[in-house]
Amino acid sequence: MTGWLLRRLGQALLVVWAMTLIVFVGLHAIGNPVDILIGDDMNQAERAAAIARLGLDQPLWRQYLSFLEGAVQGQLGKSFVYHDEAIRIILDRLPATMELAVAALLLAVLIGVPLGLFAGMKPEHPASRAIMATSIVGFSLPAFWVALMLIMVFSVQLGWLPAGGRGETRSLFGIEWSWLTLDGLQHLLLPAFNLALFKISLVLRLTRAGVREVLPQDFVKFARAKGLSPVRVVGVHVLRNTLIPLVTVLGLELGSTIAYAVVTETIFAWPGAGKLILDSINSLDRPVVVAYLMVVVVIFVTLNLVVDVLYRLLDPRVRLEGAK
Repeated sequence: MTGWLLRRLGQALLVVWAMTLIVFVGLHAIGNPVDILIGDDMNQAERAAAIARLGLDQPLWRQYLSFLEGAVQGQLGKSFVYHDEAIRIILDRLPATMELAVAALLLAVLIGVPLGLFAGMKPEHPASRAIMATSIVGFSLPAFWVALMLIMVFSVQLGWLPAGGRGETRSLFGIEWSWLTLDGLQHLLLPAFNLALFKISLVLRLTRAGVREVLPQDFVKFARAKGLSPVRVVGVHVLRNTLIPLVTVLGLELGSTIAYAVVTETIFAWPGAGKLILDSINSLDRPVVVAYLMVVVVIFVTLNLVVDVLYRLLDPRVRLEGAK
């Protein structure tokens, strides 16, 4: 186990390093932040001083080495736009995105798993056919259009839920959260459902496929022959084995939800990291973009590790590489 953990940590460091290199080269190729950040009314001396202050007078390789040196010390550079540490800006916005992503994933599990179980246990039932047909809609509809329709129906027409913003928050462990207040939950519901719609369809279909695969297995037939109740057969034997592939997908989907919540955050004016990174890309704020991507990479690596551990908890037959 120790050897496996060391290999995974080494792979994680290589991934993070490769991402920083790719992002630095990519951002250098697509534009010059000087053209955006420095006004045309400056004379040549003021312009040169501003470029030097931002550190953009150095060649790219020297800028990159300076960044790596700071990263080792826990500093990912200072934002060109906000004039603050990039990592601090990201971490200030990240809880809002995490809250939105976790809420979306919970909705996907709470809605998708029961519907998938029903569709898998009774595939010929008319309701099951309707569920599977409806799941195609979740895959097909674009997120921005669904968001606009949700706002039009539930905010404009019915007036049940607010159209945007984060609402009232309450502090817990020094972090502001929306789900701790009723107003915050009302603001959270629409963007979370919009972000969860695709994942509900995905979880539903994966659960159904897993149930259809597990039901004919001998251990399920044996459990029924022993006289176990249907609830115990489904909950202990069918659902547990169905969750094994589902855990992998959910772990990766949580990471992708955090990384790609830009559309939902923009439409619902949700003050998260997704909207921040979009603004930073538009202004070519390199330190913030790099810091955000490094945080996302760390989240993905951590989630992969958690998924591997959950594999072992769900199924003792699954062995982590090198753990034998």
